[in-house]
Amino acid sequence: MSSAGNHSIHRLLDEAFGGVSMTPEVQDLKEEIRGNLAARVDELADGGMEGHAAAAQAMDELGDIRELVGEVAGPGPQAGASAPAAALDFRSLHRVRPKPAYVVGVVIASIVIAAGLLFMVLGATGVLPLPIGPVIGLAGLASTGAAWIVGDTLAHETTTNYPVSKDRAGGYFFATLLGVYGLAIGGLVALGALPVWVVVFAALGVVAAIVLFAFLGATQTNRKKAWVREAAREYQGQDRFSQDPVAAARFGIYSAVIWIVAFGLFAGLGFMVGFGISWLALLAGLAVHMVVLARMLFPSGGPGAGAGTAGKVPHS
Repeated sequence: MSSAGNHSIHRLLDEAFGGVSMTPEVQDLKEEIRGNLAARVDELADGGMEGHAAAAQAMDELGDIRELVGEVAGPGPQAGASAPAAALDFRSLHRVRPKPAYVVGVVIASIVIAAGLLFMVLGATGVLPLPIGPVIGLAGLASTGAAWIVGDTLAHETTTNYPVSKDRAGGYFFATLLGVYGLAIGGLVALGALPVWVVVFAALGVVAAIVLFAFLGATQTNRKKAWVREAAREYQGQDRFSQDPVAAARFGIYSAVIWIVAFGLFAGLGFMVGFGISWLALLAGLAVHMVVLARMLFPSGGPGAGAGTAGKVPHS
């Protein structure tokens, strides 16, 4: 069996058994299913199917694995129970307790953000006799705190989502740092602590953050837990990006190109003509971005277009 098929089996099983107490009986069932899936994937691979697709088809052929898990793990929410009681049981089953270190870290980061912004404003307005260098440093300190909260939060498992990878969480950290730092520098310009031309660097940070956020968001494959996806399939309509990762990745690339060109025009017009009208380049970039978003979400072929990959989303 290929490494891709093996990896897909492990991931699909982890999702199917997510939130289930791993008693010895449940672990035995999981290993038995793993062996059956591996054998079926090998058969499909011999027929020419690729690893991820073979694993997905083998999993589909297995049927509702949650019923098997429920028979071994014991009853979930009791049939006939009141809706609030069933909801509480369901929530308790899938609850993920926050780690103490994460909670402490968020509190400390929040204090850093509040203190950094407070002393930054006091220094920028002259209430405190601070040189401009430390004031800029305080803006960076507050921005780092905000970025740390975003990155660390995404790197933790939640009730409905698996944690994102460390590399992707680092990307969100960097995007948040650029965006918040850019806004903070813009605030210092607005307060008169920095010259007006510095707003170019603030805009650079904000636009770069927008591009990076758009790319990360559009290329993020489904990290929902199995029970969340099942509930979503029952109550939500078609969402092309969540069901077609190729379209999501294509949109991320389009977004990056649009904003790189828009910012290049912004900078070029700003230096050649003046920053009074160069903002029109960013406005045009936003308009094109929204048009592309609409075209990607609602293709010309109608609601069914692009749905051929529905249910075949690789899990990340």
